[in-house]
Amino acid sequence: MNIRTALILLGLLLCVCTPAAAKDQTYTVAYGDTLWGISRGYGTTVHALKEANDLNTDLIIPGQVLSVPVNAAADMLDEEQLWLMARIINAEARGESFMGKVAVGAVIMNRLHHPAFPNTAREVIFQCTNGVYEFTPVADGSFNLEPDHEAFEAARMAVEGVDPTNGALFFYNPVTAQDEWIRTLPVITSIGNHVFAGSVITSI
Repeated sequence: MNIRTALILLGLLLCVCTPAAAKDQTYTVAYGDTLWGISRGYGTTVHALKEANDLNTDLIIPGQVLSVPVNAAADMLDEEQLWLMARIINAEARGESFMGKVAVGAVIMNRLHHPAFPNTAREVIFQCTNGVYEFTPVADGSFNLEPDHEAFEAARMAVEGVDPTNGALFFYNPVTAQDEWIRTLPVITSIGNHVFAGSVITSI
């Protein structure tokens, strides 16, 4: 085999064995499209779509061309963290509607992506501030109850970017909440027995 043939074969081998760099896809928004629907169709997340397109809201317009990130699902939580999310959803939102359960999971995800909070679901859920757990079920033990199927589904939807709270970082039951400070936060929405609130804080 001469040198020229060997080089050609080597080049072909490299082409076959070296994976091509993944490139983002594009999608043109049609009437009736939502970020949620598009994310499901491409196996990505609403959060990843918004980040890739510098979107601050869920509003999209027909004819708008979106960049769809490849392998964005890698940003989703692993099974252990999903399990922890299902547990906290089950403990905090038993008796709430399914969307109320998703909303609790969305608060976890919003904190996870906010610079004022830890960047893993485990750390967010077990965060203790000034000797007080951020989530009451962690302190009273109800967090350890076995989550049901609906809690897992709610956790998955929250991880995939569904956020009925529109960015809330806090939630509470106004009937039972004893913390007066949390009542001073700007209310975003109410779902079932929970009030969901946001804040402009940068550190806690």
